[in-house]
Amino acid sequence: MSLTGAAFLLTGVAGALPGPAAAALAVAGGFALACVRLAWLAGAAPTDRPAANGRPAPTDPVASAGRPASAGRTAPAGDPVPDGVTAESGRPASERGRHAEPGRRAAEPGPQPAVTFRWHAGEAVDNALAHGASATGRRARRAALSRRVAAILDSAVLVAGLTVAVLPLSDAAHRLPIALAGLCLTGALHVTALLRLPGRSRLSGPELVRRTVDVLALGVSLVFAGWMLLPGGPVPAVAGMVAAGGAVVLAVLAVAAVAERRRRPGAARCHTGAALTLGGLTLLVVLLAYGAPDRALPLVAAPLVAGALLTAAGARRTSGGERPGRDAAPAAWPRLTAPAGIAALAAGIHLGTAGEFSTAAMALGLAVIPPIMVGELLAAADQRRRVQRLAAREAWLRRRLGPDARAAGPVPLTRADLVRAMAERSGGALLVVDLHGVGGAVPEGPVLAEAARRLRAGSETHDLVARLGDTEYAVLTDLGPVLAYALGLRLLAALAEPYPRPGGVARLGVSVGLAETSGGDPEDVLRQADLARRRAVQLGRDRVEWYDAYLEEQLVRRLDLERELPGAVARGELDLVYQPVVALADRTPVGTEALLRWRSPALGTVLPAELLPVAADLDLTGEIGRWVLDRACRQLAAWSEGGRELWMAVNVTPRELAAPDFVARTATALAAYDVAPERLVVEVAEPVVGAEPATVVARLAGLRSIGVRIALDDFRAEHASLAQLRRLPIDLLKVGPHLVGPGGDGQRPLIDVVANLADRLGVELVVEELESEVQVAGARRAGCRYGQGFALARPATAERVEAWFEEYPSTAR
Repeated sequence: MSLTGAAFLLTGVAGALPGPAAAALAVAGGFALACVRLAWLAGAAPTDRPAANGRPAPTDPVASAGRPASAGRTAPAGDPVPDGVTAESGRPASERGRHAEPGRRAAEPGPQPAVTFRWHAGEAVDNALAHGASATGRRARRAALSRRVAAILDSAVLVAGLTVAVLPLSDAAHRLPIALAGLCLTGALHVTALLRLPGRSRLSGPELVRRTVDVLALGVSLVFAGWMLLPGGPVPAVAGMVAAGGAVVLAVLAVAAVAERRRRPGAARCHTGAALTLGGLTLLVVLLAYGAPDRALPLVAAPLVAGALLTAAGARRTSGGERPGRDAAPAAWPRLTAPAGIAALAAGIHLGTAGEFSTAAMALGLAVIPPIMVGELLAAADQRRRVQRLAAREAWLRRRLGPDARAAGPVPLTRADLVRAMAERSGGALLVVDLHGVGGAVPEGPVLAEAARRLRAGSETHDLVARLGDTEYAVLTDLGPVLAYALGLRLLAALAEPYPRPGGVARLGVSVGLAETSGGDPEDVLRQADLARRRAVQLGRDRVEWYDAYLEEQLVRRLDLERELPGAVARGELDLVYQPVVALADRTPVGTEALLRWRSPALGTVLPAELLPVAADLDLTGEIGRWVLDRACRQLAAWSEGGRELWMAVNVTPRELAAPDFVARTATALAAYDVAPERLVVEVAEPVVGAEPATVVARLAGLRSIGVRIALDDFRAEHASLAQLRRLPIDLLKVGPHLVGPGGDGQRPLIDVVANLADRLGVELVVEELESEVQVAGARRAGCRYGQGFALARPATAERVEAWFEEYPSTAR
């Protein structure tokens, strides 16, 4: 519609269409759309009209009476997953880990916080019945007023559109009276509607004075601009009066729109739409009064269409019951700078075209200066009063903290105190700090008291600290987001220091979520900071996380996974795919690696990187691990019946290894399917071994005692990794292709060092993630016997892997 209108406007300006016809066609679509929207608002039932957020407004007082104002919060359960696992061969990083716990855990928010309400049911119903009638009456009156206002605005838009539409149907002598009548009637209807918009309040004395000064400054500058831009020579009386009156009306509407843009955005749009519509009609009258050529008439289309659509959008927002925003400091732009800019621009254009100013023009130009200066003085006074109010509020909060707050720790401010403080500030950031006991223990009272003292001491002088829960605090700061992030890191370091106590020291885990306030709704800012805190918990704690909109999507995805995963094993939704391991010398298969997939009917195929963190939080890792081991042994037995002696590698998580019966369960699975123990390979990630060496080494030794082979995955070839190879009971060492490349400064590849050490320890090397023939050739030159990756074979179902096996002779490895 916009493109069509622009096309008609351009054809009219170019002279391809008569000017009045082009103007009428250019505004037709936009005005029709605006009239339809306003007519719907004027005739819709109260429950049919959307609220400002797009949802129907509630109409049941009893249903809404029991809605509590605030709720508590609990931290999400579940242990973090350690870092360290890299991407598996030839597959994206999101697939790495198979059924093992991934090292690089995806950032997904935890479960929704538990909400607890204490509400007396009988009292809620009594209050609802007591206030229901009056609330319903107020809503009915407001709805009726909104419908009447929408009907008046619809009439105003319709009159403006008809004014332009009848121009092509009338002769040139009658066009000016028609445009003048349309302007007057449209202006009267707009004024009537704007004075009756819902939410309008009586102006205080200082506000009335300030708005009058703003109107005077802007009005004089617009009159001066009109004087400068009108063609030279005699000015038609109609053009002069309409231009002067239009400048005053535009000034009033523009100042009202700027004043209401924060408190009532819908009303501000209505004022802006009225200003554009009346400005377009004023321009039309001036063009007709001067006898401008017809091709100039389409120029009025753009402000008229924009004004009509803005009026409809503003009426829709106000009819939905928009919530007035909080007051903010009056902005210098455009109240103070716009009048001076308009006058200077008009004077510059006139000077460039006419070359001189008349005495009357100079006097009118100088008349712009006094109201601008008065406006500056009033703005300074307003700012002083605002600073005084903020200082009084800060002093009250400081009294709540007490005289020795920075030394003794914060006296707990409530959530309501924090919300009020955020409402008084126009910028800054909010940090939500959550404290966790190490090992799942709940932090003790003395430890929490010391943590609160450190939190207060580490905050800036003007920061406010509030307590949101037993172990959760919030810090409201005036700092920008980058400096607030640095503050979060400082608080994290201070709170993570050991806490002395009788008999030893205590340690706390710390998760910090950061959200920018930037004039947003305080409750929304709190929710965003809490989501960022949950993300910090999910990523392993002891970190600061910054809120971004993607967290919302992650939260929904996380909840879907938590809802669908329980029972997935019983429903038969889990599946295994297999990636062959081949001998690099002759490319024959020697084994496979089992990779877990969850084929969810509701969520599609879910990879281990996303599945396993949820399984760990829901304590389903053991159940899933048992299923993987059983299915892998059964498949290995089926392949062994054909005379092909292969090994099957199964990834195992630290939680599975920690189970006391893990070795016995493994032996039972091997016996159930009559699988030789040496054909089963248990893979563990090298970073996991370093995190819990004693438990892991004990379980691995137990597996080797029954004949099961052990593979160390994700070997990093660091000094510590090389040193611990001697004490680990392993048979296979899996390394990445980065070790195959040339060494730095002309030295030999690092794979040569690892291969020599593995040969001395009697350990076979498997190079994984081989994705090119160059990497395969490099692994062969280094003396590695086995390889795995896309360059050799891709993961596939058991049937496809078995068909691939048929291309090679059966070889025992």
